[in-house]
Amino acid sequence: RRGSPFPSPQDPFFDQYFRDFFDPRPRRFTTTSLGSGVIVAADGTILTNEHVILRASRIHVTLADEREFDAKLVGADSDSDVAVLRLQAGGDLPHVKLGTSADLMIGETVIAIGNPFGLSHTVTTGVVSALGRAMRSEDKTYSDFIQTDASINPGNSGGPLLNIKGELIGINTAIYSRSGGSIGIGFAIPVDRAGRVMRDLVSYGEVRKAWVGIAVQDLTPELAQHFGTRRGVVVSGIDPGSPAASAGLARGDVITRIDGRDVHSRDEFEQRVQDHAEGTKVVVTRRREGNDDDVELVTAPFPAAQADDLAWRLIGVGVAEADDGLVIRRVRDGSPAARIGVQRGDRLLGLGGVALDSVSAFRRKMIELRGARSTLLSIGRGPYQYNVQIALAR
Repeated sequence: RRGSPFPSPQDPFFDQYFRDFFDPRPRRFTTTSLGSGVIVAADGTILTNEHVILRASRIHVTLADEREFDAKLVGADSDSDVAVLRLQAGGDLPHVKLGTSADLMIGETVIAIGNPFGLSHTVTTGVVSALGRAMRSEDKTYSDFIQTDASINPGNSGGPLLNIKGELIGINTAIYSRSGGSIGIGFAIPVDRAGRVMRDLVSYGEVRKAWVGIAVQDLTPELAQHFGTRRGVVVSGIDPGSPAASAGLARGDVITRIDGRDVHSRDEFEQRVQDHAEGTKVVVTRRREGNDDDVELVTAPFPAAQADDLAWRLIGVGVAEADDGLVIRRVRDGSPAARIGVQRGDRLLGLGGVALDSVSAFRRKMIELRGARSTLLSIGRGPYQYNVQIALAR
């Protein structure tokens, strides 16, 4: 077993996360996974979950009339767990009309369709049990989900959640269950968010995340008492030249609502911002010195020129291009990179599981990661590659 070149090789943390990928024995695995999807346009555009098609080398689609096609991946976004596929059927296909999730009511009847346990085109019904639910995975939090008691089981992921008009209001995503089967607690991505992600993936091949230039922290009991409010997030920083700076927001303000909806956590705040496309209006309710007022912002794309500063702040590295890819030129003392032993001269092979071969690719990935809590850092040293999941500095 080769040892890690980083400090503390006996630390279980390093044993778990540093791995040598240069195993001389080739290994090949073929696995098949099953999920669901929904056709949302006559040209064969399909909405599904990103985790359904993750690492797929071939995507095979079977329609309700038993016709079968191979589908092409248009784009996928892991942050929202949305993927867009397209199939060529030689003509227009029947498709589901997009509804809206903005006016959903608790108790409203909903219909879930999918392939639970491989039982194709299974239909179940239920109601909207709750709105705005948050779910935490190993490395991220998904906010603002629709909760339903319609029976959702493994294989339903990516399938449609419909209202009684047959309009798409959500993409079935997960169940809460200790047994793996449905116990009446299922979750779906709201269609308004899924639709925005789909439009970006179709138009640009990626999700263009809106930027307002606000860093926030959760409201602790002490801060809640100080500011006189039980809901909201505290502004901990404002980016110079950002839409928030132009609108007059400042460090120490409390944001209690976005577009008239209460905000209770940093994750919820960031999700609400990301639900907006670039160039759209966001209304935040600000509490300052005991008074509440509404402040209007217009979202913008994150300035590419600030990506290097973002990398220095969140990871603690500066990179440059070399003959064999990206080389780390400097490391900030006390940064996440420094704490795991990254050194000048190491090669930066990838971020978030994506291989990097240029500074421009590095900058684009940093902009994507600016709202993340952690990322997978891939470092090359000598003939070896090491991966470690690091928490990003805030």
